[in-house]
Amino acid sequence: MLPESWQDVLGEELDKPYFKELTAFVDEEREHGPVYPPREEVFAALEATPFDQVKVLVLGQDPYHGEGQGHGLCFSVRPGVRTPPSLRNIYKEMRDELGHPVPDNGYLLPWAAQGVLLLNAVLTVRGGEANSHKGKGWEQFTDAVIRAVSDRPDPAVFVLWGAYARKKLPLVDTERHSVVEGAHPSPLSAKKFFGSRPFSQIDGAVAAQGHTAIDWRIPDLGA
Repeated sequence: MLPESWQDVLGEELDKPYFKELTAFVDEEREHGPVYPPREEVFAALEATPFDQVKVLVLGQDPYHGEGQGHGLCFSVRPGVRTPPSLRNIYKEMRDELGHPVPDNGYLLPWAAQGVLLLNAVLTVRGGEANSHKGKGWEQFTDAVIRAVSDRPDPAVFVLWGAYARKKLPLVDTERHSVVEGAHPSPLSAKKFFGSRPFSQIDGAVAAQGHTAIDWRIPDLGA
């Protein structure tokens, strides 16, 4: 269920008709085949980054649809799973921009633990079918997450990569928060992503907001 730190700002969403319909849809999907991530990890991003600790919100689209890949954090995969192409490109930019080595894994929990909310716009997906749970209600819920962070007194940095994510810009109070926009790191748009220096932009905004700097290095796991 919804992590405790988010209940005051999102609890009402769970009682709305759309969320009850969404829950029924996902439950039925799970009866007929694999749905990712597992039920207990649907809210993993909110669990890993409590509401009052969000410094940066990175918005993804929907979970990885391969078995064992996604675990509820956008762009992240479990230890031992091959790093997906978009995340490999994020790592390459991190290496070229900050000089950090490319890690041997795609497990981004160390970022989440430092206040980087790795939020997908859609929180579940049918196994093997990208975007299969799009338009079923998750977007309304995650829009509420974005608004909740935007409505806080404490400023944050919103990272919107790609056209899909940039459509969420109207949900953000840009007078109080910082926004980092750019091309999506997928292979389809990586040429525009490389050299955009998103980490430096995020770091500068985090510092200007008076927050502790984020250590972007991901430890090797020997995978």
